[in-house]
Amino acid sequence: MNKKLVVSVAFVVIVAVVIISFSTYYATLLETQKLAQDRFLASQQEPQQEFENGSPILGSESAPITVVEFGDYQCEACYAWFHTTRDTLIDNYIETGKAKLIFVDLPFLGRDSPMAAQASYCAEDQGQYWGYHEILYTFQDGHPDTGWANRDRLNSFAFSLDMNIDEFNDCMDSSKYKNRVKANYDEAVKNGVQSTPTFIIISEDGKREQFSGSQPYSVFAAAIESML
Repeated sequence: MNKKLVVSVAFVVIVAVVIISFSTYYATLLETQKLAQDRFLASQQEPQQEFENGSPILGSESAPITVVEFGDYQCEACYAWFHTTRDTLIDNYIETGKAKLIFVDLPFLGRDSPMAAQASYCAEDQGQYWGYHEILYTFQDGHPDTGWANRDRLNSFAFSLDMNIDEFNDCMDSSKYKNRVKANYDEAVKNGVQSTPTFIIISEDGKREQFSGSQPYSVFAAAIESML
């Protein structure tokens, strides 16, 4: 083969290899830059709120501490905490803007528990979530499935809050919030919650403290103060 032809072919091959290598490098560079940009944009977005299927927030959304309560409306220990500790916690931390409260359903104590949880969200549709929540724990009789939270009583609680009963019944009959309650149950399981009430205290920087049972106010105050 002619020497000049060999050199020419070799040169063309080398140029082709260089072009292909550069193209590959450039494509990789562009992909790397795109991934970096996507990560940056993602970091600028608002993070998805944890426990988004739970109750509306009680307190200021900007409060630095989040108190999450996992509970069942037929839970005796939840009833005890509601009547001995909750009000003081609200007065000293929720009302002062230091903490906010979210209730997440873990309805496992009887057949009326999921229905009571669904009813609370039907009440939320009419702006009465926390009022209904408080009525459920006010009228709990201490034993699951004794009739205190059956459908008739759930309706009577809605009536006592001057809610639109037809709208409330439509919501209940359609099982509108069945999946939401199930999602809360799954969230409780994901967080290792095995009993009610269980509480998770969360700081702005993600520090967490978790404990179970009808704990006294001093336990909550110590946990919250350590995170402020």
